[in-house]
Amino acid sequence: MSRRIDIELTSARPDGSWTWRAAGAREPKGVVDSGIVPSDAKVGGVYKADAEFELDGITVLSVTDPKQRGAKDGLLQILPSDKPFEAVTQQLAKRGRGERSDRGDRGERRDRPPRRDGDNRRDGGRGAGPGGRDGRGGERRGDPHRRGAADEGAPRREFGGQRSGRPSFNAPPELPQRPKAKRLKPGRVHRNAVLAELDAAQRPVAERALQGGIPAVRAAIKEQNAQLKAEGKETVPDAGLISMAEQLLPRLRVAEWLDRADAAKRDLDELDLRDLRSVVAGADDPMVARDETTRQLASQLKEALVTKQETELNLWFGDIDAAIGVGRIVRALKLSSQPPKAGIRFPAELATKLTEAANASLELDALPDRWVAVLEAAAFAPIRAAVVATAPPRQINDELTATVKRLGPLLPQVAAVFGIEVAEGAAAPKPLRPTRPANARPDRAKTAGPAPKQVDSAE
Repeated sequence: MSRRIDIELTSARPDGSWTWRAAGAREPKGVVDSGIVPSDAKVGGVYKADAEFELDGITVLSVTDPKQRGAKDGLLQILPSDKPFEAVTQQLAKRGRGERSDRGDRGERRDRPPRRDGDNRRDGGRGAGPGGRDGRGGERRGDPHRRGAADEGAPRREFGGQRSGRPSFNAPPELPQRPKAKRLKPGRVHRNAVLAELDAAQRPVAERALQGGIPAVRAAIKEQNAQLKAEGKETVPDAGLISMAEQLLPRLRVAEWLDRADAAKRDLDELDLRDLRSVVAGADDPMVARDETTRQLASQLKEALVTKQETELNLWFGDIDAAIGVGRIVRALKLSSQPPKAGIRFPAELATKLTEAANASLELDALPDRWVAVLEAAAFAPIRAAVVATAPPRQINDELTATVKRLGPLLPQVAAVFGIEVAEGAAAPKPLRPTRPANARPDRAKTAGPAPKQVDSAE
């Protein structure tokens, strides 16, 4: 199944093919045949491509120029009409005397016979003769043969109420969501300052070194020499260019890290913890740590990282405890499997509370979908070894059985309750990826097939 992506043509090869990369990426991704590239294609141009993602790599099926979208064949053409234009008018008819007015008055109905004396609808026709019958033989309201008589005497059901006999589910209250953390968006102030000080001959080498270091420079020299050799021209010696890149690389690395550090310091309170951790880890680069200015800035960011980790850890514990308190067990289990820092020891008191809540959710009368949601979340939680079930639920479907088999290596005690044997040394499964709703991509609804079933856990 192909996908539409944006690609950038990076170079033209001697055999007529083109190398390409994803728009905005640093390194080339693959090669595309010249037969599917537009005739006016050029290096650095961004085009729309239909690509097929496979295990061996990405195969480009077609390449189109978005600027020429209006010139494609097969588009409908609007033809002018020779007929004269006639405007459409509308005139509302006035209501008659016996018709309903806008205020809801019924008035007199001409399709019904006139009422007789004693034909009172409010008393059920009981005032028109013995036995509660009127002159037309109307039945009494309390007659058991009358339609709807079984509802007489029953309490009136309020609007929006549920019928008796049907299962009802009251969703737990929602918890306030924390604002999403900002991602790191470094500028190019220091980087552009270093590039501005270089000569015109040094700038291409510096830009290539920024993209992939010395290996990227070697690959670019090799590709350029191959092209020159095919054209019958003299090749460029690589020793001098590589030496130039090695001299420029320390300054470029420091400038790039300073741009990232300035962005992290600017959004320190709202920055994502992973991005701040990556900036601090980049300060350990020998080229970066060589400068006194970078060492001072790195020290400030390390102190901020320690403080931010402690804050995120306390918020993490608080979110799990709050989810347990309102009955959102699945959310509490999922939060417990996403610590803000790897290697964090889960508190014993909170682990006991979470285990009791998870075991209580595995009830005999619970629906299979509820069991699936709890087991999927508990299998990757730090308390998975303590999750137990006294007996399987009364209702078991194929989805629940398949879930227990898949999660058996992580929850062997639960699999034993279902009578499922787990092979010794079986590979542990990975968490399921969230599925996209069926109406999220209407353009792919016909090719994607039926959407996978969503587990409605109300959490």
